[in-house]
Amino acid sequence: MKKILMLSLVCGFFVSACNMPSSSGTDPQVATAAAMTVQAAIEAATPLASPTFSVPTATTATAPITPTFSQPMASVGDVTNCRKGPGTSYERVTQLASGESVQIVGFFPPNYWVVSSKDGECWLSGEFATPVGSFAAVPTVTAPPTPQGGAPDPATFPKNGWTFYCYSGQADITLSWNDNANNETGYRILRNGEAVTELAANSTYFAETIPLLSGQNVGYQIQAYNEVGEANSSTASITCP
Repeated sequence: MKKILMLSLVCGFFVSACNMPSSSGTDPQVATAAAMTVQAAIEAATPLASPTFSVPTATTATAPITPTFSQPMASVGDVTNCRKGPGTSYERVTQLASGESVQIVGFFPPNYWVVSSKDGECWLSGEFATPVGSFAAVPTVTAPPTPQGGAPDPATFPKNGWTFYCYSGQADITLSWNDNANNETGYRILRNGEAVTELAANSTYFAETIPLLSGQNVGYQIQAYNEVGEANSSTASITCP
């Protein structure tokens, strides 16, 4: 309101200045000063621009990513011994079948897994195992004490300790031996260097029938074993005529 009143006064002054008598017309300096005054009043009366405000943009909180966990497991590609400790000097707890998968519960550097099998916890060599799953939480364990004592004495074949009968492309094999050990866990029958079965301690006899053509040869050994090691007999060599 005050600005309108001031503008009216300035305009009145300007009009009166223009109507003032003069011998030579309106004084140019007076007219110029009045025009400048009116311009200043108009500018003063012009409203200021409204202030602008920036509205902050809302952000959406990102939920933290939770890492996934999968149970560590180990599987074997062939029949594999799982023992009471990391090495063949420890007694076998069980044998894992080809393709069998067991839960990993511990790790022994550099290359043994402690697993939970159907016959209890046992030690599985990483050489024969394929591990899968999350291993960060698997604890590192220490090895149990090495079994005391020595490997068993080897079995020996007496005279005529093996017999065989060949017919129609196969052979009946019979083996007998002297049990010379007093600390064996059991005996393994090795055919051409591969274990075909295990027998209890104090065993002295084994028989089987296998395919064997005329002229073919097969060799058998008796392996005594315990927690410390193994001992092999001499080889019974058999050839079908």
